[in-house]
Amino acid sequence: MSLFEIKNVSKSFGDLKVLNDITVSVDKGEVVAIIGPSGSGKSTLLRCATMLETMDSGELTYHGEKAASNDADGKSVYAPASALRKIKSHYGLVFQQFNLFPHYDVLKNLCDAPIHVQKRNKTEVTKEAMSLIKKMGLEGKEHYYPQQLSGGQQQRVAIARALCMNPDILFFDEPTSALDPELTGEILKVIRQLAQEHMTMVIVTHEMAFARDVADRVIFMDGGYIVEEGRPEDVISNPTEERTKRFLARFAENG
Repeated sequence: MSLFEIKNVSKSFGDLKVLNDITVSVDKGEVVAIIGPSGSGKSTLLRCATMLETMDSGELTYHGEKAASNDADGKSVYAPASALRKIKSHYGLVFQQFNLFPHYDVLKNLCDAPIHVQKRNKTEVTKEAMSLIKKMGLEGKEHYYPQQLSGGQQQRVAIARALCMNPDILFFDEPTSALDPELTGEILKVIRQLAQEHMTMVIVTHEMAFARDVADRVIFMDGGYIVEEGRPEDVISNPTEERTKRFLARFAENG
């Protein structure tokens, strides 16, 4: 059974159709990279998967639990709030812009939600948070505030914060797009390490070499459709669709 599935999803903003009948499923331990030009629907897909946007139609399932399904008119209907709360504990999301609480230090950024939302033991959560801070190479920074950290450090805090909730699956929305090349390398190294630990991840990225090296599967989106999907060596190194070829050729030129 898939850990996560989004099925026949469509989403429009006014007259603009952003997702057209999209289906994606992810198995435990799998790393899926989503690539494509700006405006192709990649981030909207992630926002629908994490319920930051509501789908117009389609189904959303985590661990076999339905977060949303279609009614008789083919419109998405979401599960009751109590069920959604439980389902939301299955995933974490790391944004482009870090989204840390500026008035909390690093440790409080990590501990706040596990203690207050998940109602977990404070001592246990603090111990876990300190271990994650060390793993992210941020030892000694636990009482720094976000503005005292570099962009790369802030993004590592954001990843640690997501991991502190013990999610089954992590979603990354272009986690390096706000960073310069040197700091980008830091974050890709962290994600690479998580992949080696078999963390289930869905990563929207512009880093083609990274997607090719780390992902088990690559999805190329354009115009709200999945144009091509498969192993990285097929989609990135040997695409079959003309649109994919054009997109990757432009990347090779810019690179």
